[in-house]
Amino acid sequence: MPENVTPESDAAKMQNVAVLGGGSFGTAMAKVLGENGHTVHFWMRDEAQVEEIRTTRMNARYMPDIVLEGKILPTTDLAHAVTSADVVFVAIPSKAFRSVIRDNSGVFKDDQIVVSLTKGIEQQGFKLMSEILLEEIPRCRTGVLSGPNLAGEIVNRELTATVIAAKDPAVRHTVQELLGCDYFRVYANVDVYGVELAGALKNIYAIVAGLASAQNLGENAKAMLITRGLAEMSRFAVSLGANPMTFMGLAGVGDLIATCTSSKSRNFRVGYAVGTGKKLDEAAEELGQVAEGIYTLKLVRDKSEAIGIHMPLVRGLYEILYNDAPIEVVIKNLMNAVQNSDVEFILPRTVAQ
Repeated sequence: MPENVTPESDAAKMQNVAVLGGGSFGTAMAKVLGENGHTVHFWMRDEAQVEEIRTTRMNARYMPDIVLEGKILPTTDLAHAVTSADVVFVAIPSKAFRSVIRDNSGVFKDDQIVVSLTKGIEQQGFKLMSEILLEEIPRCRTGVLSGPNLAGEIVNRELTATVIAAKDPAVRHTVQELLGCDYFRVYANVDVYGVELAGALKNIYAIVAGLASAQNLGENAKAMLITRGLAEMSRFAVSLGANPMTFMGLAGVGDLIATCTSSKSRNFRVGYAVGTGKKLDEAAEELGQVAEGIYTLKLVRDKSEAIGIHMPLVRGLYEILYNDAPIEVVIKNLMNAVQNSDVEFILPRTVAQ
């Protein structure tokens, strides 16, 4: 035992937490929390999934061969999970996020810390998950967790860093204490909107990167796509109020690199499948999990056009996925576009786009 640490002080740090959502990332966070000694009330809809975790300590559909150690209590009773917890982590897909929170808003406690783990955008009103939390449970203290966090690596205890973004310093500190360990490092940020929007936007460019890989584009081309993607997403986010410096950190360029260079990324795999000739529906079905970038793409394309933000990669990917445009034609059009400024916010963009 380290010096100056007593069993009583260790016990004081252990908390009851809830994780809502039994997908890959919810499972990864439940595993980290459980191994850190916390009691984890792990909610999911599927009773068979709950029984499997209860009896085998495994979530075979999302994390085969991974044993969930520690005091992890799977349940289908969301109210019990939330009321038993001091801190709630929400890992529910964006399409169901509001309905689950709204239908259960009454069970959340005053000043309870609720942290979104979901990287997506709600279609109606272009709302981020943190905004949904503020609207549905305004009496709670909220934050978002985002970063280069491939769930498959986290559950194998591979070195990982993430970002907790919250206005309330107590929320940031609490989440750092809950999740931080020798392989999972938690950094802090106050730019909730920027951190969360970066996490949603990078999914689009992971699909682009998967396409590029399937088309056997060279390393130079892949580097160009990643950095131009960073320029696009930061330009778009800053126009909506995000801090541009957020995109130089883990939640921005860090997450973008991880998802654009790894076949472990669900969005990358969807792009790769489309790049090999599969239709979007086929690629999504083959994946068997939610690839948020598919939904985010439509929303960002519509929003960027509505507010006049130039996003050629978003526009090109939209044409490929939803209008069956030939990949080679879209690439050619991108390469024939105006050669504009490199780094956003240093040189003004030319009028012609």
